[in-house]
Amino acid sequence: MENLTISDPPPPLQQGGPGGVPPVLGRPPPPPQQLPAQMFTTAAQLLDLTDKKLMVALRDGRKLLGILRSWDQFANLVLQSTKERIFVPPGTAPNQTRGLYADIDRGLFLVRGENVLLMGEIDLDKDDDPPPGYDLADLELVQSLAKRRKQQDKAKEKKKIKMLATEGFEGENLGEILL
Repeated sequence: MENLTISDPPPPLQQGGPGGVPPVLGRPPPPPQQLPAQMFTTAAQLLDLTDKKLMVALRDGRKLLGILRSWDQFANLVLQSTKERIFVPPGTAPNQTRGLYADIDRGLFLVRGENVLLMGEIDLDKDDDPPPGYDLADLELVQSLAKRRKQQDKAKEKKKIKMLATEGFEGENLGEILL
């Protein structure tokens, strides 16, 4: 397999125009390709991130930190030494002025590519620093606060959907007729 990176120059054009076809008289030859072909596949962009520490945000709201060891053409990821980081924003608990976070060790973690929302490389110089505005806290405390926050958000969303339904708006699945 050929080792390519995003920074590789595009392949040289063959004599006589693209694909070896002589240029048509009266038309200028097409401009040279600006980006290498491997830029146009999502999975190929993962090449430069292999063996680096990443933060991966999933569609369900979880945040994973781990070392990208492998991936495939569907952008399925294998993360090693993975930690799941749980955040609780400020104001969730009484007298809480700063946010809280805790890590759960997950070990080797397989992420299906369609569940990845966002991914980025972690600066190893700042890796040990807590996230700005957050303090490290006990795992049980953070989990209980996060669970309470999720329940509050769910109740708030339910109330909002109910209010919109009285005004004539339909939420997801409210307009379906059960037969």
